[in-house]
Amino acid sequence: MKHTNDSNARYSLQMTAEDVLQAAADILEQRLRRQGSITEPAQAGVYLVARCAHLAHEVFGVIFLDTRHRILSTEHLFFGTIDACEVHPRVVAKRALELNAAATVLFHNHPSGNPEPSQADRLITDRLKQALSLLDIRVLDHLVIGGQQHVSLAARGWV
Repeated sequence: MKHTNDSNARYSLQMTAEDVLQAAADILEQRLRRQGSITEPAQAGVYLVARCAHLAHEVFGVIFLDTRHRILSTEHLFFGTIDACEVHPRVVAKRALELNAAATVLFHNHPSGNPEPSQADRLITDRLKQALSLLDIRVLDHLVIGGQQHVSLAARGWV
């Protein structure tokens, strides 16, 4: 939030659109945590739309989960351009191990607004699934966010 200071030493708070969207994402994450666990793609999808649909550049993130699929952390790990984002499996694996995660839900946004997964999206999902499986960490899903919609790769049988 931005704080402004006038000559009378009064402070006023101005929330930016980014602040409002982050607050909404925080509320949705709290709701997911209260539910106890993520049990279906739609639950994570609504939260992730609020978290990253508005971004003007691609981000790739991970929801790290414990053995009961409770959220340990949600993090944007990679930042890209308007149509691409470079993802490194070793970074995802390192962070999963640091958090002692048992499972993950991968996600990224398409700033174009089209949530349809690309061939590159499917390939990175396979690479991450293979790399993390060596560490006994499951990839439960990969959600692609576009506009106010999301597509689950698991729901399509691609995870």
